[in-house]
Amino acid sequence: MTRRDDGKTRALAASRTLNPRPEKVTDPAFAPGSFFDPADLVQVKYEMVRRSEIDGVPAATAAAAFWFSRQSLYTAKSVLAEQGLAGLIPARPGPKSGHKLTEEVVDLLEELLAADATLRPAGLAAALRQRTGISVHPRSAERALSRRRAARASHAAQPGQDDPKSG
Repeated sequence: MTRRDDGKTRALAASRTLNPRPEKVTDPAFAPGSFFDPADLVQVKYEMVRRSEIDGVPAATAAAAFWFSRQSLYTAKSVLAEQGLAGLIPARPGPKSGHKLTEEVVDLLEELLAADATLRPAGLAAALRQRTGISVHPRSAERALSRRRAARASHAAQPGQDDPKSG
């Protein structure tokens, strides 16, 4: 089955909610020309949970009709109850934070910069790699230092935070 190439498909792909196998959805509500779109992953997951919870379709049957495992059905049910429809949108892949740029590593970046103020981001990243074996992109090092500076500036702008007498 060829997937249509229209604006909705592009929008679904951009939001990571394009079902990679819409042709595998066999539930009758997703028949061609129906209201539901088997290419819309959020619709598919929601309807799978609804079919199981409201219509009383056994979990294995409901999951199979939407080309998911029972565990996926249970996960979708839990996420839907806790977060609503937004929870059915797949999370962004990859690391969720700068896992290499710990507080200690950023401290070291600041030390390196204090020792040689002429270091540019590429030089900082190279010095870090040489000193610790940790390889980071120069722009990541630059952003980590900027975040640290912004946090300090924000903290400094709030007088009395560290002063126990100001309470």
